[in-house]
Amino acid sequence: MSATMQKRIRLIPRLLIILALIAFVGYFIIYAIYAFELFKFPFDYDQGEGFELMDTVLFSQGEWPYRNNDIYPFYSSNYPPVFHLAIMPLVWLFGAHYWTGRLVSYVGTLITAAAIGYAVQREGKRYWLSALAGLAFLASNYVYHVGALFRQHLFMVMFETVAVVFMTVLIEREEADGKKRNGLLAGVMALLLLAGYTKQLAYATVAAIFSFFFIRQPKRAVLWAIPFALVTGLLFLWMDWATDGYWMLNTVIANINPFVPGQAEGLYKQWFMLHTVLAVTAVLYAIYQLYFERLSLYSVWFVIALVNSATAGKWGAGESYFATAIAASCILTGLAFSRLLNWAKDERRGFWWETAVLILIPLLFLVQANKMFHMPTHTPALAAIARALGKPTEVYIAPQTSCSAPRDPERIPYVDSAGVSLLGRPPNAADAAAGKKIAAFVAEGDTPAFAEDAGFNFYIGREIVTNPTQLLNLYNNGEVDLTEMLAMLDNQEFDTVVLRAQFYPPETLNSIGQQYETQELVQMNGFVYCVMRPRE
Repeated sequence: MSATMQKRIRLIPRLLIILALIAFVGYFIIYAIYAFELFKFPFDYDQGEGFELMDTVLFSQGEWPYRNNDIYPFYSSNYPPVFHLAIMPLVWLFGAHYWTGRLVSYVGTLITAAAIGYAVQREGKRYWLSALAGLAFLASNYVYHVGALFRQHLFMVMFETVAVVFMTVLIEREEADGKKRNGLLAGVMALLLLAGYTKQLAYATVAAIFSFFFIRQPKRAVLWAIPFALVTGLLFLWMDWATDGYWMLNTVIANINPFVPGQAEGLYKQWFMLHTVLAVTAVLYAIYQLYFERLSLYSVWFVIALVNSATAGKWGAGESYFATAIAASCILTGLAFSRLLNWAKDERRGFWWETAVLILIPLLFLVQANKMFHMPTHTPALAAIARALGKPTEVYIAPQTSCSAPRDPERIPYVDSAGVSLLGRPPNAADAAAGKKIAAFVAEGDTPAFAEDAGFNFYIGREIVTNPTQLLNLYNNGEVDLTEMLAMLDNQEFDTVVLRAQFYPPETLNSIGQQYETQELVQMNGFVYCVMRPRE
């Protein structure tokens, strides 16, 4: 074949690589649009964001958020402190705003994507492949849904990913030149500590790193595991002592929730459906390493993270629990494709093998891009893009009504291959107006609202009362006394009650039903809020 013909054929993989990059850069732009719309929204978008903000406010005032739920204001946190401490300087500078935590979480996902790209680039030395691996993480439906929310899970994944990448670099460099790098190892330990005190689920990554470390250097792994466990334990005991035992109660006991097998099974199926190329490639590469090479830390991490994703089946858990496994699968996919390209590039393989592989890899990324399709269509340009791609431009979803009569489905300008989801659609002016309407209703009274969302009290500068899911968790574990709360509700001491999903304990809901009646039904973010006043 002539050189000219070969040059022309080479245009095919280059074009496909460009198309794949366009697809994943497009997802990044969509993610940025969603994030910046969330930054502007002054109320809860996802239930619980306001309580994360409250935790941050308490830390910024030098107070612990781990408190006695039995007494007014019946508030406590069930999350470790690192995420809130990271946001604290922004709260000092700008005040208690939702955008502070959303920005920190969003930036954390960008750091995770950069770490994934770096891990792939170290071995593959192909910028386009490294970029696709990192962008694939941000393109995941799950990361898109929660990455820019005021939630701590993706911030934990950031620490986990950076720790795994640094540990891989450490082991490779030490085995190459025989020099110990205890400073870098101490940094890895610090990252693991930060991950664990961001969210408890980081134990899976701690187990992965120490398991791998023990396989490679058993004596040294034990010597480092002892001080790591000691520091972790002493911090835990100190916080429990400093909070009079409420740290243990609220972060451990309150998180003992029932496991729902069907929920876990459904999420595993959805994860695989959405991330098929990443999942299959990661599994195949891990098997390849097991039989033909030494297992890498990335493979060990992926397997343990994937098994640990079963915790998504707990009540109160969800899709974000797969984020660590997704990060690991992106790295393994990049490394597997890099290895395949190196194999095909061998002169013994010839022109056609290399060309075939160069065509196959971007095609697989394009298949993956199609599998995880998601796009808001609230602007003419975005709707036109969805239409051009042969995708629907709208779905019809009934508003969530837990405290009011069911409503008919409504047009939602957002499409998602994950299925029906109220996450992912950027909040709009109508949502903001609805939140302000509820806040104005609360402001008509003299007391803070007894509300499932903290945003309405925040908006008018009132005290935050209750954390419903935390109260329900403690109630289900027999660890909360509702006497004072029920007495206040029975005496109608709150001028306003705001319900969204009725996550309060049954006795609390019963008291609300007897003493309060709905005055307004306000729809915001696809939920119908019941705004209630005391009965006459």
